[in-house]
Amino acid sequence: MTDNLKPIGYIVGGGLKESFRARLTVPAQEVQEGAFVVIESGDWQFYGLVTDLQLGATDPRFADEQSESRLPPALARALHGQTLYTNLEVLPALMLERGPEPGSPEYAAWVKEKAGETPGQRMLPVKTVPPHHAPVRLASGGDIAEIFGDLSEKGNFVIGYTREQGHPVCINLDKFVQRSAGVFGATGTGKSFLTRIVLAGLMHYNRASVLVFDMHNEYGFDDTASDTGLRVTGLKSKFASRVRVVGLGRGAQVRNNTPDFNLEIAMSDITPADIELLTRELNLKETTPTTLHALVTSFGRSWFKHFKAMNRDEVEIEDEKGKLKKVPHPGSVAAWADGAGVNVMAAEALHDKLRRLFDKEYIVENPAADSVSEIIKALEGSQHVILSFGQKYETDLDYLLVSNLLTRRIRDAWEAKTNAFRSSGKNEPRQLVIVLEEAHKLLNREMAGQTTFNTIAREMRKYYVTLLIIDQRPSQIYDEVMSQLGTRISGWLGDEDDIHAVLSGLAGRESLRGMLARLQPKEEVLLLGWGVPMPLPVKSRRYDDEFWRELFGAGGKKDEAQIMKELGY
Repeated sequence: MTDNLKPIGYIVGGGLKESFRARLTVPAQEVQEGAFVVIESGDWQFYGLVTDLQLGATDPRFADEQSESRLPPALARALHGQTLYTNLEVLPALMLERGPEPGSPEYAAWVKEKAGETPGQRMLPVKTVPPHHAPVRLASGGDIAEIFGDLSEKGNFVIGYTREQGHPVCINLDKFVQRSAGVFGATGTGKSFLTRIVLAGLMHYNRASVLVFDMHNEYGFDDTASDTGLRVTGLKSKFASRVRVVGLGRGAQVRNNTPDFNLEIAMSDITPADIELLTRELNLKETTPTTLHALVTSFGRSWFKHFKAMNRDEVEIEDEKGKLKKVPHPGSVAAWADGAGVNVMAAEALHDKLRRLFDKEYIVENPAADSVSEIIKALEGSQHVILSFGQKYETDLDYLLVSNLLTRRIRDAWEAKTNAFRSSGKNEPRQLVIVLEEAHKLLNREMAGQTTFNTIAREMRKYYVTLLIIDQRPSQIYDEVMSQLGTRISGWLGDEDDIHAVLSGLAGRESLRGMLARLQPKEEVLLLGWGVPMPLPVKSRRYDDEFWRELFGAGGKKDEAQIMKELGY
């Protein structure tokens, strides 16, 4: 028997409502928390995770006495083997009906009995228990491939490796993009590197278009790692013709590189809902919705332009008695407010608050080009778009306004395309993944109901649009949004509330809590949720030259089909 299939222990207890208990027959140091184990039980295999290791003794006296110092070494070892032991707590995750040994008479009878089914592929939630003394072993590479997919199959992407034996662990990208997903981890745990790896896999597989709201200009062009000083390859460098980097504002530069084109926002595209989204950032008052409604009633879609043009001047006129008095200038905020029946102080206060937007150079009356439509066209055409905010607009105000406004336009376009596809048989919409950094700023409890992203998380899966959210404080994301996430990839989290948020809605979360808290601060992640068959801690891939060689093939060589695909054909 190979080492991979060698038993490490046997079942001694447990149940469906609690973890299984296994007695170790190998040194405890050979097994770690989070180890993926297989329990053999006749025609069935049970798959589970080690969530705890506990020291035990047949009698407390043997644990208290230090027999190593009193007895000869051989006798002490024999005594330990009989009186002292280590138990594993195993969280059961799946059970697989594998049937009798292939080639045996029993196997042929079993196949006949299971006619119409696929032998060996009946993967089920755990509904029964293995017998006492059922052997337990560490999962082999074949077991990992059985559960998480074979890396040779199209659509399976290696996200990391098992910690004990280094077996590759895949996520299925087709399933990954069907529901919104999240990448979590405390600051400095490598969320951006892990996100680059996932995005590179999606772009290489070409199953979906990707729109990245790159708040910190990390994903498009090459960068330098802040902790190591090493060069970090940008996605534009590897997918040159299929990735379009967009700068915010005319003439914007992104890390001293010229983007493919620039995004300017038309004043007429800004709605009152976009402004109300900025309530916390601009410290807006309760009267703001009333004032905005009056502006739209007075000026329609050009309300922002007219409001920006208003002044705060006064003019002197003579009253009936010939005395001079000051009244609002005809083009002032106060004059409009009086005429529209709006509180003057509220209107002037809103005008003051919106000066921060009036001064934004990327908000113009007549954009040089319809860059929003160009972004939508690129995404529909199997390209990927990285919107970089640049150093000039790297503020929460810019991020909140631009990301929500642009996503609203994209949502409308994808809804229209989906309805046309379902009603008149037009082309099926291309799957779209919207990548959102600092997600808690847009999806917290106070703001989630006002943003387009909340609608996407809850409803847009049926319109071929999902989210990939990246955040270091998942506890600040609205729990209704968290409940909609399919795949969750989490690095180390130190805050108890953040751990609870990532594990919310998952079976066995109490057992997984300690595992998540004890991940290595870098390069270890826990795979969770709908997008993976069972939870599993893995050592994540490194984002380096070796990763790119493996992604594009041995030695980095590409066949003709791959080259044509990268050129956009």
